[in-house]
Amino acid sequence: MDMNVVITGAGSGLGASLAKKYSDLGCHVCLLGRTSTKLIRTAKTLTNNHSIYEVDVSSKQDVAKVMRLIKDEVGEIDVLINNAGVGTFDLTENLSEESIHQMIDINLKGTIFCTQELLDDMKKRNQGYIVNIISLSGKRGKVTESVYSASKFGVRGFTESLALELEPTAIRIFGAYMGNMKTELWGGASTEETFMEPDDVADIIMENIKPRKNILVEEVVIKNDKNKH
Repeated sequence: MDMNVVITGAGSGLGASLAKKYSDLGCHVCLLGRTSTKLIRTAKTLTNNHSIYEVDVSSKQDVAKVMRLIKDEVGEIDVLINNAGVGTFDLTENLSEESIHQMIDINLKGTIFCTQELLDDMKKRNQGYIVNIISLSGKRGKVTESVYSASKFGVRGFTESLALELEPTAIRIFGAYMGNMKTELWGGASTEETFMEPDDVADIIMENIKPRKNILVEEVVIKNDKNKH
């Protein structure tokens, strides 16, 4: 599969799983994240050509610089996966100003900034895929997730509105809404037994965005199965 795939938050969890799977398919994967050591760790699992870019997705200037660099060094971007995200979980009155800014800036603004940088080129080519990793917290509120949910509801609104803007084009946008996974956000491998494996979620996302004749999948909802089998 000859495609250039850009993944934000590629240093661990779902981003790392998606990177490995796309690499195994023969894609050139661009690993984006804030911490180079984590990106290097992911890169060691890849079987194909790849690139590493440190970026702060909450900075429009930083995002613009990195996306231009990718275009110059790798070529046109075929798939953008907006996966970068952070969460602070507590009662609303206990959340610090810093954590509130961080969740809105990375989860919501980061998704918008990365998408903005690619839209002109995708429209000129009339092709491309934008995948927004949103979470079930973008579908319903939850105790101790007030601002995290607010950021994810924002990404949901952005995704649904952009889908309408792109209807006249061949560019596709996809929203993934999943429950708790065994990732750093939820405590890693020590999390509850019913938490999802990132590899399983990656498989579902990739299967749903495959091109199919006369079929368009705009979103997928992946819930935790509370029944232990």
